[in-house]
This record gives sequence, structure tokens and C-alpha cells, in this order.
Amino acid sequence: MKNNKHTAIGLSTAGSEQLAELLNGLLADFQLYYQNLRGFHWNVRGQHFFELHARFEQLYTEAQENIDSIAERILTLGYTPLHTFEDYRKVSDIPAHRNLTDGKATVKALVEILQSLLIRERKALQLAQEAADEGTVELLTGLISAQEKHVWMQRAWLNE
Repeated sequence: MKNNKHTAIGLSTAGSEQLAELLNGLLADFQLYYQNLRGFHWNVRGQHFFELHARFEQLYTEAQENIDSIAERILTLGYTPLHTFEDYRKVSDIPAHRNLTDGKATVKALVEILQSLLIRERKALQLAQEAADEGTVELLTGLISAQEKHVWMQRAWLNE
């Protein structure tokens, strides 16, 4: 039960509200990331088709699980996750990539998207740490760690 100063899970109401807002932005970013990955998966062509087609499927499956985890964390904090594409487009920092078919172009776009996700995740992580919200810290730490590895791997594939 919420009181004026604390949520049902004992966190500051003010800090949780700010964090839920940041997490909703991250949720929106993940939804655009997911949709971009689907497009990359469907449309990539060329000599690296088989490896990239499979890789994008791995990544969008992972993204789908992360979307659910982020939305559930927002609910755990006592707030409502965004759930329309109209809302996602309004708050997301991720561009919608259209008609990318070249393998190198899709991987470059993927790296840029991951870097953008990391920026928002680190901002939310800092706020979660300040709020002593260990549940959100744990969620974000896992996301950051996985995406840093994805950036490294995709940049290695690009030979950068």
C-alpha cells in the first residue's frame, strides 16, 4: 500500500516516479530497437545474409524479453508502462530505419542504436542507484553489460 512518501515496495515515491518515466523512455527505445531488428532480419541481403539473418533474430528475441522485463519493472514501481506505438514514437530516441538491405549498413545502424540505448540506461542506472532501487539497478546492469558486449562484437564484425 502506498503512502505519501513511499511506494508499495518501500521506495521514495518521487524517485520512483522519475525512474518510471526514464524506464518508459527506455521501453519506447527498446520497442523501436526491436522493430528495427525485425526489419533488418527480414530485409538484409548479400554475402552475409545467413549470419546476419540469424544474428538479428537472436537480438530481437533478446529484445522482446527485455521489453517485458522493463515493462514489468515499471509496474513493480507502481506505474503504467507505455503501450502504444504512438507513445513510443513520441518519447523514443531511436530512429526508425527503413529499407536497409546492405549488411554493413544494418550493422552500423545496430551499433548506433545500441549506443543510444546505453546512454539512456546509464542515466536510469544513476537515478536508480541514488534511489537505492536495487531491483532496477540489477535490471539495468544486466542490460548494459549485454549491450556493451553487442557493441564490441558488432564493431569487430565491421572491423572498426
